[in-house]
Amino acid sequence: MSAQPPSSFFQRYLLPGFVFQSVVIAGGYGTGRELVEFFLKEGPVGGVLAIAVATAVWSAVCMASFEFARVFGVYDYRTFFKRLLGRGWFLFEIIYVLLLLIVLAVVAAAAGQIALEIFGVSYWLGVAAVMAAIGLLDFGGTRVIEKALSVWSFVLYALYIMFFFWCFSRFGGDIVRTFGEAEAGWGWPVAGVRYAAYNLAVIPAVLFTLHHQRTRREALGAGALAGVIAIVPGLLFFLAMVGRYPSILDAPVPANVLLEILGSRAFQIAFQVVLFGTLIETGAGLIHAVNERIAHVWAERGERLPEAVRPSVAIGLLIAGTVLSGFGLIDLIARGYGTLTWAFLFVFVIPVLTVGVWKIRTARAREAAASVPMR
Repeated sequence: MSAQPPSSFFQRYLLPGFVFQSVVIAGGYGTGRELVEFFLKEGPVGGVLAIAVATAVWSAVCMASFEFARVFGVYDYRTFFKRLLGRGWFLFEIIYVLLLLIVLAVVAAAAGQIALEIFGVSYWLGVAAVMAAIGLLDFGGTRVIEKALSVWSFVLYALYIMFFFWCFSRFGGDIVRTFGEAEAGWGWPVAGVRYAAYNLAVIPAVLFTLHHQRTRREALGAGALAGVIAIVPGLLFFLAMVGRYPSILDAPVPANVLLEILGSRAFQIAFQVVLFGTLIETGAGLIHAVNERIAHVWAERGERLPEAVRPSVAIGLLIAGTVLSGFGLIDLIARGYGTLTWAFLFVFVIPVLTVGVWKIRTARAREAAASVPMR
């Protein structure tokens, strides 16, 4: 048998970060509403400081999680959290499914709002379109999803860089002036941690990319880069919104406000098409993690997952998310995310940075002791 070709630098160090960014964006900052709720409400300066906190937390947790997955060979969230939390692993699954439903609802509500405000069609037509596309992508399986998430992330990066510089050319003076007049409050550290905590729940959708990592350096390097890769488009978006602070705080979809100011119908349509793509890949990635968890259970029994299970799970979750989308985008983000943030902090973030790191160190110590030759 021929040996497998070595993984590329991109696969070992950058792919996990780009997939993480792809899954985070729809629930994290795709519409801009999330950036308002967690960052801009702390003021421009406080928002930047909160973003720095969130980035540091993302990188730290990704480093610990990636190395934990590598050391113990756990690449689906069920086995990952069984190893991390023991009998309490099901707590993560409960809050993950709850967050998944809320993210799907946010995705549906954002798509409906975009369809209504930008294209002038029915809100529910936008909801139906994005949900159908998520289902089709998820049916494509692991390879299709991996390629879609990584490729679309590059498209999104290019678009957000163009978006920021265009906004800066139009009202860069307002951005600079607002920063000069603003003062940072005291809520930004908590805001940064809260934002980071609920978004880290998407790590199960990244685990399948970690098979490429073979060394500690690769796992830690990829984890450190993941936080930075994921936040850069959000930071650019935030800086652009500062130019319309504080009026933009009440906008259901802040991205639309800035796009209207730019006044280019072609770029507005291109932006919304890319945003639709991010909404689709986020939903597909999160649902795929659930299907991979189910498939692993069947594999442990020595059986193959029936073909009907994956579409059934996807359809059921999509229907539930569609129903929840009726509550509206602002309420879903302000209340839904806020409620689950603390649960993820105590069930995932703190355990992986404490118990997880301790278990990694213990495993390394045992490995080192076993490698010492007998005298």
